[in-house]
Amino acid sequence: MGLFDTIRAVLGTSAEADATRDADPEDLFGMSTAYVTMEADLGFRSVGAAALCFSGVDSTDFEATVDDVEAILRAGEEETGTTFDVREDSHGWEWVVLRDDDPEDLVTSVHFAADEFRERGYGSRLLAAVFGFEREGDGDRAYWIYSFRRGAYYPFAPEQGKERNQRLEFKLESVLDGELELEGDESYWYPMWPDRDGGHPWD
Repeated sequence: MGLFDTIRAVLGTSAEADATRDADPEDLFGMSTAYVTMEADLGFRSVGAAALCFSGVDSTDFEATVDDVEAILRAGEEETGTTFDVREDSHGWEWVVLRDDDPEDLVTSVHFAADEFRERGYGSRLLAAVFGFEREGDGDRAYWIYSFRRGAYYPFAPEQGKERNQRLEFKLESVLDGELELEGDESYWYPMWPDRDGGHPWD
């Protein structure tokens, strides 16, 4: 099994079989206060972007669902200023990538998109919601990843060369424990590596 097959298994069928609780899009709103804690307690600010990762289905109904998600986000774009694009990465995952300097708007838009997939019967195609942070001064990056198959968040702190800053990940866990619904099994803290060094998981 290759690296990205393993990631698919962890975020997909394996996670679903081992799920400890049902995913709830309302969990995403926990990120609204987590943004404040990340900055106040850890010095991490939003990178101004977040993303929803899903696996596509080759059907006209699913394509129509993606179109409806885009329509909802486009309708909110004028009110919130949150821009977005839908893309497929080199591993075959599809992403709704949202950009806004206001973290609250990012959380709301990710929730709207995820909720529309569920309302249309495609909640099982949702893999993860990813929220990015960067620390002023040293430029360290950190992400909170919400696994829809596990119904929980986990931290991901990538470094160059596909290494992980595990000390930072455990620090994030200790500070946000109780504020976010966290994944207690570290074997499910699976990385979502970007296609290029310095990029985001959705790049």
